[in-house]
Parts: sequence; C-alpha cells; structure tokens
Amino acid sequence: MQLLDLADVSFVSLTTFRKTGVPVSTPVWIVRDGDDLLVTTPEGAGKLKRLRNNPLVELRECSRMGKVADDAPVVTAAASEEAETNRVVDLFKRKYKLEYRIMLGIERLASKGNARRIIMRISDR
Repeated sequence: MQLLDLADVSFVSLTTFRKTGVPVSTPVWIVRDGDDLLVTTPEGAGKLKRLRNNPLVELRECSRMGKVADDAPVVTAAASEEAETNRVVDLFKRKYKLEYRIMLGIERLASKGNARRIIMRISDR
C-alpha cells in the first residue's frame, strides 16, 4: 500500500513516537494535497510534540474510534508541521462536510475560543 491509497478513507490511525521509541496511535481525519496527505490537529497536541522529536509516522486505515483491522497495511512516512490556511480548511470541509464543522464548533466551545489548529503534512519522500 502506498501513502496516497489512504487519501479516500475516512479515518486513519496516525502513529507518532515518543523519545523512548514507544508508539502512540490516534485516529485522525486526513485529506490529500497534491502528493501529500494532511492531518489537522489542535495546537499543543501530543502528536505535535512527538513529531518535533521524530518525524517518522505510521498510518493505517481505522474506524472513527481508532479500531484498526488486524490485516490493515502500515504505511511509513515523514511528517512536518505547518500553519493552517483557508485553502487547507476548505479541503477538510469538502471531504468531511457537516461533521467537520460540528467538530470544530465543539472544539471552539471546549477551548473557550482558542482553537488554533496546526497542519501535519505527511509525505513519503
């Protein structure tokens, strides 16, 4: 399986690695942007902290709750951090529609308006 094969799935289990090498997996939304995939996450999320120490990530298709099939192939890639832009927000809105808007609204309420998001750009290069 190649990285872009995951572009059309709804949820991906994103695995980042602690300094000790221990893997931590989180279900995320993912969209395609050219030859890369993008993940959006709140600023300060643990996955961003882990990414700063080790850009290696693993991706596998999963359910909304993060359940991964035993035979789900693993795609290994590298990730980097970038600021969220309106163009990227539009990519997520087009793919996830109302569900995306609802999640962001809930997140804004929970964070009392400070819901800055960061983009993880995932590349197989």
